[in-house]
Amino acid sequence: MQPWPWVMLCLLGAYHGLNPGMGWLFALALGLQEKRRAAVVKALLPIALGHAAAISVVLIALHFAQDALPHRAVRIATAAILFSLGFYRLFRSSHPRGARMKAGSKDLFYWSFLMASAHGAGLMLAPVFLAQSMLAMDHSTLGAHAIHGTHAIPVLASPAVLALAVVLHTLSLLLVAGALALLFYQSYEKFGLSLLQRTWLNFDLLWAIALLVAAALALLL
Repeated sequence: MQPWPWVMLCLLGAYHGLNPGMGWLFALALGLQEKRRAAVVKALLPIALGHAAAISVVLIALHFAQDALPHRAVRIATAAILFSLGFYRLFRSSHPRGARMKAGSKDLFYWSFLMASAHGAGLMLAPVFLAQSMLAMDHSTLGAHAIHGTHAIPVLASPAVLALAVVLHTLSLLLVAGALALLFYQSYEKFGLSLLQRTWLNFDLLWAIALLVAAALALLL
């Protein structure tokens, strides 16, 4: 297996971690509300787990889709969904609501899962998982098709490989989101909210563009 899919998954994890809509801003808000740095750190883990769960749902859906449809059809359908979501987010940006500011770990998990799903975070990773470098040949299928002189059908990599991919992506998100939340918390103690206001970047446009790029990659990789 080539190394680029692993690098891409980690880079996408870092990119997702940069997006305040993926959770670091919420963790920061909780820390500022409770006036404790530990509250920021405590909020990050369920947020990361909710993100990982959203990605896992996409992988499960890809698995069942590949069982029912040809591989090319799955890639085209994935690209179509990504294009639709990308154009939707270009012209209409909305953030789901569902977590209170006094949120426990379970609330944060569900909120993160909802946000990642609504933003298409898992779908953004789909082209990487569907690329030839991340596909494995199903050995039982390979044997059956070898008898008839045909090629095996490409399927998603083994569950262990996919689990490792989700873990690496989530760790990248956690590191970047945690660093940002703690950085702004530290700056708040010295400068108030001025640093956050000066460095604020609206990710909606960048996120929509990333979805459109992922759609194109789903067709090309």
